[in-house]
Amino acid sequence: MNYKTLITATAGAALLPTFALAQDAAPDIQPYILTTLLFLVGGFLVFWMAAGFAMLEAGLVRSKNVTMQLTKNIALFSIASVMYWLVGFNLMYPGEFNGYFAFNFVPTSLEPVGLAAADASLDYASVGSDFFFQLMFVAATASIVSGVLAERIKLWPFLVFVVVLTGFMYPITGSWQWGGGWLSEMGFSDFAGSTIVHSVGGWAALAGALVLGARIGKYKDGRVHPMPGSNLALATLGTFILWLGWFGFNGGSQLAAGTVGDITDVSRIFANTNMAAAAGAIAALLMTQVMYKKVDLTMVLNGALAGLVSITAEPLAPTLFGALWIGAVGGIIVVFTVPMLDKLKIDDVVGAIPVHLFAGIWGTIAVVFYNSDASLVVQLTGIVAYGVFTFVVSYILWMVLKGLMGIRVSEEAEIQGLDTSELGMEAYPDFSKG
Repeated sequence: MNYKTLITATAGAALLPTFALAQDAAPDIQPYILTTLLFLVGGFLVFWMAAGFAMLEAGLVRSKNVTMQLTKNIALFSIASVMYWLVGFNLMYPGEFNGYFAFNFVPTSLEPVGLAAADASLDYASVGSDFFFQLMFVAATASIVSGVLAERIKLWPFLVFVVVLTGFMYPITGSWQWGGGWLSEMGFSDFAGSTIVHSVGGWAALAGALVLGARIGKYKDGRVHPMPGSNLALATLGTFILWLGWFGFNGGSQLAAGTVGDITDVSRIFANTNMAAAAGAIAALLMTQVMYKKVDLTMVLNGALAGLVSITAEPLAPTLFGALWIGAVGGIIVVFTVPMLDKLKIDDVVGAIPVHLFAGIWGTIAVVFYNSDASLVVQLTGIVAYGVFTFVVSYILWMVLKGLMGIRVSEEAEIQGLDTSELGMEAYPDFSKG
């Protein structure tokens, strides 16, 4: 070793205590950075689900109503973005409150530009990333309602309902669990929202379907008359997009990525989420072959989605086999409940009530099989609480809108199609001209 090397090594050794003290004094910013990144990546994956819902609905409605479904989907996402900023986020995460409802009507504020670690006490992630991630969930809830009520509802009453759903209804019930409210204190468990997101959308849609009534000609002379969708390629694309987005939906709900354990859990969630979707699709594939002697693609698509909804309440704890059978039950639920709704003359255009409501209930119950801290009584209490509140408030709101604005288009407009009667434009104009 020459003298220059010796001097450098000696000086470095002398400075090591100083560096160590500086490191001890500095905050550990790695968990903050990685969790913020998880929220942002998960958030834009869930945002992609908005495209999935739009494509799924556009494919499952008749061609004369496609433009209306696309309009509703981009409008509801935009309205959800504004309402969740204006009031929803701080209603859902109010801090200290009575556990049921917070009088916290304050718009969301972000951190200042250029925030440095030394300038603030860092929380687990940035407010901006947390707000962005949670916003995507409320938009998904509204999309569920859109598909069920397709082909006969007016645009503006639907959008008024979205304002109330995304700004008030969803945030209030969300605070019961994710905001530290009364269900959270009871020990209710819903990891990523089988009940909090999916069944809430399903209950709101069910109330709307009952008030709105079935499409003209759907149930006639004691028979169910199928009304095939316009584009099964689009519906399949929409399903795959939703499947992709669900990795952010469930994976991001780990809410942490700053440790080896956290990021390993995220990878476990991804694998279980995928397995449940695959099992749901296979179960629906086999069941339709057995029951109808032919495979029904729309059932298979909804079977995959039902598998995803089923695993959403607990995507972390199960084994891969556990995710498989939970998802498979979800797919079977769809095959049996779609015709059940038809027998009750409840017209669900895209099959969202079986997928999001019934499979959401199942997934919330299934938590008890792999989460030792979960109680069946508490899980059922949460399911009933969300169902009663959302259904009753939604039914009242739909009735009020029916009385004030009218929620259903005229018979002539419905037969003509909502694209031309409500919007004056068609999704496929070249196909409607002779």
